[in-house]
This record gives sequence, structure tokens and C-alpha cells, in this order.
Amino acid sequence: MSFGKFGKVNYVAETKVHEFVKFLEQGKIVGSKCKNCQRVYFPPRADCDCLSGETERIQLSGNCKLITYTTLHFAPASVRYDVPYTLGVAQFDEGPTVFAPLSKEIKPEEIHIGMKLKLEPVRLPGDKIIYELRPVK
Repeated sequence: MSFGKFGKVNYVAETKVHEFVKFLEQGKIVGSKCKNCQRVYFPPRADCDCLSGETERIQLSGNCKLITYTTLHFAPASVRYDVPYTLGVAQFDEGPTVFAPLSKEIKPEEIHIGMKLKLEPVRLPGDKIIYELRPVK
């Protein structure tokens, strides 16, 4: 399976964790967990920082807490029509952090450090898929 469906612009067609896109298409947020040291990663990784190549896929809740964020008013040509948009770093309940756009459903005045969010897959035109941080419902 190709990694070419992920994101708005693709730079990598294939990867050792190509099933990541398949899981997103199924509405699942999946990370990896090292069988040696138990560290959890998102997006999934084939190898761990402890140099173990033995990882397993685990489904994450998607529940996050916002650590920091920034709003962009200028962007590369590939996403220039999306400005302004907000990018955030959030920490999953399971431990790892994620760097992702915040949903435009969230009003700028509602954004604050520590807010509860949910990482969810989002389908884009052209059979593309991304993930974004959305408000907890």
C-alpha cells in the first residue's frame, strides 16, 4: 500500500509503516509500542530509540491535551489557501505527543494551553487523508 494518500502534499510514497494510512482510512489512530522498552510512538515507528526493531501497532484513544500552539498567517504555496490556520502540539493520554493542525471548528478565542482535544482522521478532496486536533464532544 502506498503512503502517497497521506497529507495535502506527498513527499514519501512508501515507508516501513505504510499501514498507518490504512488505519486512518478506517477512522483509527494507531501508534507503535516497543516490545523491548514499552515506549509508545505516534505516528507509528518501525524502530525504537532503544534500537529495538520489535514494535507492535496499538490503537490510541486520540484523547489529547494541548501543550502549545501557533497560528500561521503565511504558508507554503501548497497550503496558502488554508491561512490563517493553527498548529498545535498535544500530548496523548497514552504518552506520546503529536504535531497537528487544530480544526477550524475551534474558535481562536477558545484555544488555550491544557485544553482537551481529540485527534481524528479527516478526509480531503482527491482521496487524501490527514489528521487534526478537534474539540472534545
